[in-house]
Amino acid sequence: MSFGDPNNPYGQPQGQPGPYGQPPQAPYGQQPPAPPQGQPGYGYPQQAQPQPGYGYPQQAPPQQAPYGQPPQVPQQAYGYPQQAAYGQGGMPGMGMPQGYASWGARFCALLLDGLYLMLVPMILLIIGYVMMINSAVDSIDAASNCLPSDYQCRTDALNSVSSGPSPLALLLVSLGGLLAFGAGLWLIAKEGSTGQTPGKKAMNIRIVNETTGQPIGFGMAFLRRICHVLDALPCYIGYLWPAWDEKAQTFADKMVGTVVVRTQ
Repeated sequence: MSFGDPNNPYGQPQGQPGPYGQPPQAPYGQQPPAPPQGQPGYGYPQQAQPQPGYGYPQQAPPQQAPYGQPPQVPQQAYGYPQQAAYGQGGMPGMGMPQGYASWGARFCALLLDGLYLMLVPMILLIIGYVMMINSAVDSIDAASNCLPSDYQCRTDALNSVSSGPSPLALLLVSLGGLLAFGAGLWLIAKEGSTGQTPGKKAMNIRIVNETTGQPIGFGMAFLRRICHVLDALPCYIGYLWPAWDEKAQTFADKMVGTVVVRTQ
């Protein structure tokens, strides 16, 4: 006669082992023993955790958005700058293109550039040329006042004309020409590097490449200036062409592939 297991006072049978791969079943009314913490229970497969690659920081898995809400765009990894979309580039401080510049804005920018940079050279040139013209006129007047028989008077008048203008007139013309040439090169350099001269910056417009939207560089800006000769040849109609052109381009703009756009 067996009195049973002293650890089992009720006389109930111990838990029977379950099928292969399953934990043993506990008697009725008792909880199965919990496996040690940190270790999987017998018969339960251990879940593998992905190990991060050597030298790469571990990233959290992407989270799914709740039902009915649009998915969230994953953020870029720390330390890598975000690249802008194609065609949205631009240099800092110039603003994004807001459409083609009007003919009036381009004309006002041209006038402002003339006032900023060409006013002083033009004044020097005008003064020098006026002095040259006055010297020639005075010589002609002196010759006309001579008597027909006074050959010495005529000779002196012709000698004054052939001697050329005064040194001061030559100095003013030379200085004005050098300043105008330097100002023109500076304007070309500004158009090539930033797309904006002082006048264009005041009117919030700039010159960019038609395809990339970026500044065109000194070489293309210089070529564009040369091509402006075609704008002037047919009665300056090329300069008026942006008033009705779809892209507000002159003939020179079409040849080198540039457009003038607004920045605000």
